[in-house]
Amino acid sequence: MTALNVHEFLRDHIRTVPDWPAPGVQFRDITPLLQDPRVFRVLIDAFVHRYMDPVLRPDVVAGLDARGFILGAVVAYELGLGFVPIRKKGKLPFTTVEETYELEYGSATVELHTDAVRPGQRVLLIDDLIATGGTMMAGKKLLEKLGATVMEGAAIVDLPELGGSTRIRSSGLALFTLVEFEGH
Repeated sequence: MTALNVHEFLRDHIRTVPDWPAPGVQFRDITPLLQDPRVFRVLIDAFVHRYMDPVLRPDVVAGLDARGFILGAVVAYELGLGFVPIRKKGKLPFTTVEETYELEYGSATVELHTDAVRPGQRVLLIDDLIATGGTMMAGKKLLEKLGATVMEGAAIVDLPELGGSTRIRSSGLALFTLVEFEGH
């Protein structure tokens, strides 16, 4: 399967749910990608093959709560690397650092254990979707507070009209996504 075919194949398995969670929003649901083992394998392989390249290979994979856990943990396992969860506030039991960021409808806070990464480690930061970019930027800031280098952000879906991918790239973080959808 060529790269273009992979992107189209994955795009064809993303469900659009109109008017959820609010009127006018076209929610891009990735759960069909996870339900079919063949489709899930194609999805994971698209990330794994990219990060097997020695130039792009991270030291550790970090995933953003919650769908970034699904992707990040499997990608880390396939690459033979450790996995770091970045959780919503109040979910981690040990000493944490936190970062608050703005959402379309308010704000949120994410946390990371203080011993999750070591200074100088190269981290791949992964999530399911890039909308406004707030979650990924907060994750990047957390990892950098601990001295790690976020070498790239990755996601399945980019919604470029919401400006997140532009914001992320403007911050100096490289971003890799598999599928784009226009609109919200």
